[in-house]
Amino acid sequence: MDSTLPAPAGAAPATPRQDERRRDIVDVGVAMQKYASTVSAVEFLRSQDICADVIERVLGEPQRRRPT
Repeated sequence: MDSTLPAPAGAAPATPRQDERRRDIVDVGVAMQKYASTVSAVEFLRSQDICADVIERVLGEPQRRRPT
């Protein structure tokens, strides 16, 4: 893939994650949504001080998640 091309509309930013701990927490929340429920995932992520906009993006708009 040519990195000079613009990202598709709504695509996750191509910037690397700055905080590996939060990355791992978000990954757990995404898995929790898949195997338990969205409500459980939201409650977990809130309890871990993940910003509401991040929670909304990763749980509500999976196409905008950063690549794993």
